[in-house]
Amino acid sequence: MAIRIRNITLDCADPFTLANFWAEVTGFGEDPDNGNEPDDPEALLLAPDGSLALLFIGVADRKAVKNRVHLDLVPTDRPRDAEVDRLEALGATVVGDHRKADGSGWVTLADPEGNEFCVERSDAERTS
Repeated sequence: MAIRIRNITLDCADPFTLANFWAEVTGFGEDPDNGNEPDDPEALLLAPDGSLALLFIGVADRKAVKNRVHLDLVPTDRPRDAEVDRLEALGATVVGDHRKADGSGWVTLADPEGNEFCVERSDAERTS
């Protein structure tokens, strides 16, 4: 049996604002036929090739515990540490630093609503 993941869905307080943050993180964009608006109950971002979407659904309750599922990101055009710096400038916060002296490891960050995600080394860093 084959399956395709259509969306990764994140519950959040402010779908529009969180979608804008993740658009900057991932390079995903709005659906050209159905853009995101500030008062919409949901916001959608599409991968550049259309293969995957991030769906942000407004909910009343706040995040209270660690995520059960999270994204592991690998930068494609810069080293891990430069990507962590870029994400912090966008509003992410470091919640766990698992970098090792030999350059391996990852950094766990949280988006503006507290959803955790990790940044691993780039492919170039893994092969050097």
